[in-house]
Amino acid sequence: MTIEQLNANYKIAGQLEFVDGKGGLPMIQVNSAKARALISIHAGQVLSYQPVGEPEDLMFLSEKAYYQDGKAIKGGAPVCWPWFGADPEGKGRPGHGFVRNRAWNVVATEAMSNGDIKVKLGLVDTPETRAIWPQSFSLLQEIIIGDALNLSLVTRNAGKETFSITQAFHTYFKVGDIARTKVLGLEGCEYIDKAGGNAQKQQSGAVTIESEVDRIYLDVGNTITIDDSALSRRIQITSQGSKTAVVWNPWEKISKEMADLDDADYQRLLCVETTNAANNVVEVTPGGECRLTANYRVVRN
Repeated sequence: MTIEQLNANYKIAGQLEFVDGKGGLPMIQVNSAKARALISIHAGQVLSYQPVGEPEDLMFLSEKAYYQDGKAIKGGAPVCWPWFGADPEGKGRPGHGFVRNRAWNVVATEAMSNGDIKVKLGLVDTPETRAIWPQSFSLLQEIIIGDALNLSLVTRNAGKETFSITQAFHTYFKVGDIARTKVLGLEGCEYIDKAGGNAQKQQSGAVTIESEVDRIYLDVGNTITIDDSALSRRIQITSQGSKTAVVWNPWEKISKEMADLDDADYQRLLCVETTNAANNVVEVTPGGECRLTANYRVVRN
């Protein structure tokens, strides 16, 4: 659909409209009484979320991000699906699956009675997706923008055989200073240290970032908090449908090597990801569905 058609069908006067974004990609701009947000229809990806009264965005978005078909957008809340990480079958397919670098469909928009704004985006299998991953599926993302940001990813199996998925909201959070940031709620959890040869270790105390960090935490609880003392705030992440979480920061070397990151971006971003990863594989039976949910809320220090 064109921007004009999208606005004709789904615009919410004074609160939600469709606009041409960077690279000519269609975007959803939300300006409600509760929050501002920017959502890219390409990748089905929330790029920005800022509650009214908050001086800073919750999300990090790279100034060097790509905005083009076939490329992932570096920042916001990318969706990794139907696998997290490298191609599980080693066939050379894209890392983190194929839904974060293609256009989604707008399914519905709604101004809810409590003042929240709801956006539904979807994807279904096509001959192109079946050539990558030979399954019939329906994927729906429900985005609720209010005092908090709530993301739900619903996978439905439209085929005749059970399939397995791993998945994630690979969310990039903006932090004031990575050296003054810590992650709470993972104390005592076992984790796979992907930056340390995939050794399995145990977290002692809060997570702090002093070098490259790429960890899959196992058997996690449903609440994790980013304590960002430089911005005098805490970001509370509450999840459902997930038993693993990923903490990632590229640090200096990788930040310099990534063309879509500024050299110093590692100092101002932290990924804390709501995932089904590692041994947390989800089986979806024919006609069945699964739901992964993440809720993000600012708690002032």
